[in-house]
Amino acid sequence: MNEFFAYMARLKLIRRWSLMRNTQPENDAEHSLQVAMIAHAIAVTARDRYHRDVNPEHVATLAIYHDATEVLTGDLPTPVKYHSAELRGAYRSLEDKAADKLVRMLPEALRPSFAPLFAETDTLARRIVKAADRISAYVKCLEEERAGNHEFDAAAESVLASIREIDLPEVQDFMETCVPAFTLTLDELNKPLED
Repeated sequence: MNEFFAYMARLKLIRRWSLMRNTQPENDAEHSLQVAMIAHAIAVTARDRYHRDVNPEHVATLAIYHDATEVLTGDLPTPVKYHSAELRGAYRSLEDKAADKLVRMLPEALRPSFAPLFAETDTLARRIVKAADRISAYVKCLEEERAGNHEFDAAAESVLASIREIDLPEVQDFMETCVPAFTLTLDELNKPLED
């Protein structure tokens, strides 16, 4: 029996932003889908507009599994995770062990294809996924602020500052052209498209 996909189904049970009051709870499954969509769009822009050697479908796949280890580790809140270099290193080690365990849950024939999805490398694809993860966090902050929840004000400023530091023009393009729409109401989104 292979338990990998049964564990992946539990991403919907991992609550994000656990130390903050939320008007709308968010789980890892929802977050991973949003990150995958954003990362795919950024990768398409990187390939088509900036002529970078990147595969948008591979980027989307990396994004789907970017928080998969949290089905074993849980989602450690950011203030705890980044409290010290020692704690961050210990958590990174725990994530590596969780990734190894998840890969071993797969049928043996699938392991060589899935193992690289859990390997920490500094490639353009990974940088795009990390940027998309930050953008998804920023979008969550915008949604909470729009609902009148000031609990996310400082987080929004911090996350936005970190996104502005990303030196990928395709990321800044997404921020400029797509993110403002997340602040619109349904009626505003539903207006007729301009030709």
